[in-house]
Amino acid sequence: MDDVHECAEGLRSALKANGITLPSLGVELPSFAGAYPPPLVALGNCNMATARKLAEVLHKAAAR
Repeated sequence: MDDVHECAEGLRSALKANGITLPSLGVELPSFAGAYPPPLVALGNCNMATARKLAEVLHKAAAR
């Protein structure tokens, strides 16, 4: 269980370092109900400004 929480927190930290906050980011608790797939990180919803900022950061990273 700790691995998925660490993963979500690592993503939250990386996003924050780029000025991005996904308010609904967390662990998808129902994904713990079965053996497969492994627990999921829920990215949740975000507004258009956040989506644009995320796309901008990803495009810059891909261009490197």
